[in-house]
Amino acid sequence: MRILGLDFGSKTVGVAVSDALLITAQGVEIIRRKAPTKLRQTLARIEQLVSEYEVEKIVLGYPKNMNSTEGERCEKTKEFKEMLEKRCGLPVILWDERLTTVAADRSMMETGIRRENRKEYVDEIAAIFILQGYLDYLSNHPEEK
Repeated sequence: MRILGLDFGSKTVGVAVSDALLITAQGVEIIRRKAPTKLRQTLARIEQLVSEYEVEKIVLGYPKNMNSTEGERCEKTKEFKEMLEKRCGLPVILWDERLTTVAADRSMMETGIRRENRKEYVDEIAAIFILQGYLDYLSNHPEEK
């Protein structure tokens, strides 16, 4: 079994996948689109990745505000979740993604990636952080696998 991790943004979706043992998350790619509402190709690409990696579950970053309230991004994420479930026929888990982009940016800074180059990778690395957080949770709660 593998799990796909997604960082859903207004124009990009960062993608990560777990290993078969559900221990580690690896970055796959960043899916880019021209406009926030142009989701057909994004969903088609995710469907291809689900098939290619034999994914059985999707973890989707859920962008709550720091005070735990839900804003407009949460609504868009819930709509995307429903589209994913219909398109792929898999369970989609919403996973709190607060500070994952900050952590991804900090991680790139520590490894010496220049500021102007970080935007190119931040969504994929955020997807890795989202998925790894979920995998770590599963390792402490094996009854939920």
